[in-house]
Amino acid sequence: MHYIVNRLIFFVLSLWAAVTINFALPRLMPGNPALAMFAKFQGQMQPQALKALELQFGFNNQPWYIQYFTYLRELVTGHWGLSFTYYPTPVTTVIHNSLPWTLGLVGVATVLSVFLGTALGIFISWRRGGFWDNILPPVTMFFQAVPYFWMALVLLFVFGFKLSWFPMAHGYGEGMPAGWNRPFLSSMLYHAVLPGITIFLGSFSGWMIGMRNNMIYTLGEDYVVFAEAKGVSPQRLMIMYAARNAILPQVTSFAIAIGNVVSGSILTEVVFSYPGIGNQLNTAVLNEDYPLIQAAFLIIAIAVLVANLVVDLLYTRLDPRVRTEGATA
Repeated sequence: MHYIVNRLIFFVLSLWAAVTINFALPRLMPGNPALAMFAKFQGQMQPQALKALELQFGFNNQPWYIQYFTYLRELVTGHWGLSFTYYPTPVTTVIHNSLPWTLGLVGVATVLSVFLGTALGIFISWRRGGFWDNILPPVTMFFQAVPYFWMALVLLFVFGFKLSWFPMAHGYGEGMPAGWNRPFLSSMLYHAVLPGITIFLGSFSGWMIGMRNNMIYTLGEDYVVFAEAKGVSPQRLMIMYAARNAILPQVTSFAIAIGNVVSGSILTEVVFSYPGIGNQLNTAVLNEDYPLIQAAFLIIAIAVLVANLVVDLLYTRLDPRVRTEGATA
């Protein structure tokens, strides 16, 4: 219980720090967002109109502490302001429309890379020195070493431009109405193939090699050697004795990966013009869309913090030593 309370306190403090930094950074940046928004229009707006828009967007001359508490109140009530880029669309609407695309694309690619990489890591470590152990690590490490955006450009050029096997941009067919129907879902999956492969190839090797190394270290432990000497079956020895303990570091890494799913692979989404939150964040930065930048960063920070909290609590079930250390701390 002491360990859980400590984790919850750390989560609350970290969340408060993330919210505070998210409030302060845009206000420390130079420039006037309202002026930046309307610079694309020819001519000059009347001072009264500009002042009204500044007040509507929440930029005023009130003291910082008043702005801070107003920011906290609006954060809790869901009033996150209006997007400069998609004015007058609320920021929450932009996030609501883009977040599912990133969760679907990056989430599925991440989960597949974790489970397939972990399973193959167990397999090749058990048969270390064999054919697959000599082939898979160096081949997959090549894809991990290649930057996401470069791999995305290569796949786009070869399979999109040259061979025309897959579409080169967007998340579904142009002009197709969105809905839960077979044509739209088929188009969505078709457009997600290349960006999904890009993300999968970039992370698969890390999970496989990480699990392989953990397994090799665990297989040398005394309790595994003793169980093997007692005649425990190879399958039980591999899964229940070695893999069960070797997978603990993977769980921590998995929490970080799941938390980072929300941020998406920003450059990958930009290359494929994918309508996810990463692409929206890039657009917001280019357009100095401060409310959208704040909302995107806050969603990313909350996702990472929640994922780490869940894994910290899950660790008390997976590793009893954590409960013991927490009780004695």
